[in-house]
Amino acid sequence: MALYTCLHAGDKIGVVQTVAPNVYFHQGNIDKGHCNQGWIVFRDFVLVIDGNFPSGAAEVLPKIKATTKKQIKYVVDTHHHGDHAYGNQAWAEAGATAIASEGALQEMKKYETGFFGGHPLGRWEWAAKSRADVRNSKLLPPQITFKDKMVFDDGQMRAELLYLGNAHTHGDVFVWLPKERILFSGDACVNGPYNYMGDGNSLDWPKTLDAARALKPITICPGHGALANGSLIDAQKAYFITLQNQVRPLVKREASLEQLSRQTEAIRAKVLKNKKISRYVGNKFADQLKKIYGDFTGQTLGRLDVVKESRKSDR
Repeated sequence: MALYTCLHAGDKIGVVQTVAPNVYFHQGNIDKGHCNQGWIVFRDFVLVIDGNFPSGAAEVLPKIKATTKKQIKYVVDTHHHGDHAYGNQAWAEAGATAIASEGALQEMKKYETGFFGGHPLGRWEWAAKSRADVRNSKLLPPQITFKDKMVFDDGQMRAELLYLGNAHTHGDVFVWLPKERILFSGDACVNGPYNYMGDGNSLDWPKTLDAARALKPITICPGHGALANGSLIDAQKAYFITLQNQVRPLVKREASLEQLSRQTEAIRAKVLKNKKISRYVGNKFADQLKKIYGDFTGQTLGRLDVVKESRKSDR
């Protein structure tokens, strides 16, 4: 673990990193829309963390096979978004069963309306308009779900799948390795300007991060951005608390959304001066402030559809 004593080891996009014996991390290329992934080699099988987009799955699959000859048996979707779950079919074809929290499946049913018999244009259909890998695959929801916790333990390796509360979505899964003190956080904790807030709850999010921090992880494998140590959770939480502290006085004065918009650049400049959290400021900053305003006031302000945004770095 000594390699990761700094806050982050720097971007190593496309490189397989050995985090601990039989535990691997792969930083996805955000320009392709790919999320980060991990895999854990148990005695008799491999558990993959996050399904990615189909093209991301195709990129990572041979890299897993280069590290082990064991069967890929499970893939865990940390949440329902396309860059973390649309590759499920590719993993199924490799022999894996998809797992997610009950909340993640409920969110998928809410937004993937075309698949579940609602409006024919769900997020999958929107994604297929711009992504050939989605067009050439098919949506596969998780086949196994759990409420709060699911454990894999073969006597040598233990991995706990945990739902700790609302954060990036209403179904985020953390994958916790208690022996190695490694936490795969999905997008509940990221390392850079990758916080999409449209499907989550900005007020609950810091509380969920507190629950993750209570595990006392040494290493964080985030959903996007470079590998980091446990202090990444503190930085992520500090960013949200700082934004809340900027928006709350405006809400108390019953300021309008238009008045918030006029304050956005001044707030951005103030946050950028804080070196601990400045990495999180990107071109979605205004949307993040609006989301927090909406959560404070109980207003539904609309959202950016996650399949319509590129998920590229906004630095």
